[in-house]
Amino acid sequence: MNNTELLGLLKKHFGFSGFLVGQQEIISDLLAGKDTLAIMPTGAGKSLCYQLPALALKGTAIVISPLIALMKDQVDALRANGIPAAYYNSTQPPAHQQETLARLKDNALDLIYVAPESLSQLLPILNSIPLNLVAVDEAHCISSWGHDFRPAYTQLSHLKETFPGVPIIALTATADKPTQEDIKIQLNIPRAAVHLSSFDRKNIYLEVRPGINRINQILNFIKGRPHEGGIIYCLSRKGTEKLADKLNSKGYNAAAYHAGLLPEDRAKIQEDFINDRTPIVVATIAFGMGIDKSNVRWVIHYNMPKNIEGYYQEIGRSGRDGLPSTALMFYSYADVVQLAQFAQGSTKEEYQLAKLERMKQFAEALNCRRRMLLGYFGEHVYKDCGNCDNCNVPPEYLDGTIIAQKVCSAVARLNEKESVNTVVDVLRGSKNAHVLNKGHEKIKTFGAASDMPWLDLQQYIIQLINQGILEVHFHQNGRLTLTPLARQVLYEGRKVRLAILVKENPKNKKNSMETEPESELLQHLKNLRYAIAKEDSIPAYIVFSDATLKAMEKEVPHDMDEFSRLKGVGEAKLEKYGARFLAILKDFDQPRRTQKKTNKPKKQVSTLLKTLELYDDGHGIEEIAQKRGLAINTIWGHIIQLSENGEHIDFEGLIDGDELEKIANARDNVEDSTKLKSYYEYFNEEMPYWKLRLGLHLLMNP
Repeated sequence: MNNTELLGLLKKHFGFSGFLVGQQEIISDLLAGKDTLAIMPTGAGKSLCYQLPALALKGTAIVISPLIALMKDQVDALRANGIPAAYYNSTQPPAHQQETLARLKDNALDLIYVAPESLSQLLPILNSIPLNLVAVDEAHCISSWGHDFRPAYTQLSHLKETFPGVPIIALTATADKPTQEDIKIQLNIPRAAVHLSSFDRKNIYLEVRPGINRINQILNFIKGRPHEGGIIYCLSRKGTEKLADKLNSKGYNAAAYHAGLLPEDRAKIQEDFINDRTPIVVATIAFGMGIDKSNVRWVIHYNMPKNIEGYYQEIGRSGRDGLPSTALMFYSYADVVQLAQFAQGSTKEEYQLAKLERMKQFAEALNCRRRMLLGYFGEHVYKDCGNCDNCNVPPEYLDGTIIAQKVCSAVARLNEKESVNTVVDVLRGSKNAHVLNKGHEKIKTFGAASDMPWLDLQQYIIQLINQGILEVHFHQNGRLTLTPLARQVLYEGRKVRLAILVKENPKNKKNSMETEPESELLQHLKNLRYAIAKEDSIPAYIVFSDATLKAMEKEVPHDMDEFSRLKGVGEAKLEKYGARFLAILKDFDQPRRTQKKTNKPKKQVSTLLKTLELYDDGHGIEEIAQKRGLAINTIWGHIIQLSENGEHIDFEGLIDGDELEKIANARDNVEDSTKLKSYYEYFNEEMPYWKLRLGLHLLMNP
């Protein structure tokens, strides 16, 4: 099949006009009959890499998947795209199983999904039909070096012997070098072509905050996102239940999910989340691998994960549709100690502790988090990402030499036998039982930092650990010891810089502020999507993703031809849903067509017109914001947009000539004259964004 035909299949069934990075090379190898190992981040389009070849080749593709929910979602999505697919597992009624087996025998399926535990039941039929490929999803589960080893996957080693002429593709979102090699050995595909895609999920904002007042921080975070859903990960079952109860008591719809629940209860929670009935799930890591939901807008880690692989896979469950999303992690030293204790005594204790150390380094990083994350997976970039907390507001530093000397002295006088918390207690002069029972109140540095808040001192000690001045022995009750650098600090005058601890960090405000209210059109489109999803008993995002709805909102197609060109609209969905969505779009279509014909600015956005009516009636900006329940900056944005759309707006008194001249002069001096942020920083954050936007608008439209 040539490339043109392949692209035709892609558009027909999936609604895409081109491939994502890395997809075409993997597909080409499979079509050529080559075994393949694909390591691609969540949201990078792994499934398409075997689904499209399954359509292009004669026969049926078998997909081995670890979770029933994941199979069901993928099969629902394929059927919505007009592709004959089914899944087979032990939970199905016998009649349903027999129907699936009959369709498989009749070569009536392009893809069949099966759990590894049920694979043996299908082998007699698979040996009698043309099989075009075998896909092993979540392939890290086959390796004992992977972060989610599953014994049932070990039986897959016989696949290559059973089907020697059938290409095998193993897919996973995360696998380090040892895991990659082990996957190939376990699946008997030692010469498999390895495709390592970029791990850079640019649309996910990365943020780490100290684990202080976590529940209040989470409540504030969610408050600004009334139309968004997400996942909160906790270490313990009790933690999930406690946090879910707290969220529900505050009026949010949240459910706790963990392995201690009955299977039917877990299934219902997952189904309600996937179908947007429960927007928030508070879960242990037992939840998530089977989630193919494209519109998860945020993931919060209440506790630090035990390794970067797990963290990366979990945050990857947000923003699969490519729209902006947030990954927020809370970090405390107590999390590190607890996770280190979990690792003690395991068969790979040293290996797990090494991975925990890298996770800790990521949490404590003071430079670009994305660069550090990508570097862990062997992907080296040389520019900061601009979409993480450390990039948005780089830390400022203080001379921490005296603080470091006090800490190192205390560690030395405690004979390097005490933990971080005890060192903090001693330095602050705490007279608790542990300190007094050991006579620590008698050492010279007792109370040497009594004027410093407990949490601040703990954070500074963590920075000293991260700089290699102190070392933690997790296997010895987390005792702190001095390194050669510490001795330089104590005896050789080595200077130490510590990051200033910001109590109320602007970088946290950036992602905690209220999101822009949804337009009336987008709300109508979402309501229709939800109604269709209920009719078809499928998740709403399978009808159309948020990205496709936003494309409708932006383009406002007025006929089936224009509608078919939208990203994510294939033939099957065009036929099934096109007319109903076009009926919604019709009310917004006439102004757009008028604009095309007359080249006049469009005025159809109802939220702008509501603001204009109030403004024309003499209401001030603050009054309009209060009446409409919107932020003042949002209303200013409306006013300026209305002017750009051709409405006559009187700006007299809103900006004076001197300010306008300053903005004009700044155009040649700012870092990037196309970005308001550059102007905002140029004026030392003293001129508000609305005034900058207004000034630039007036300069361009004198």
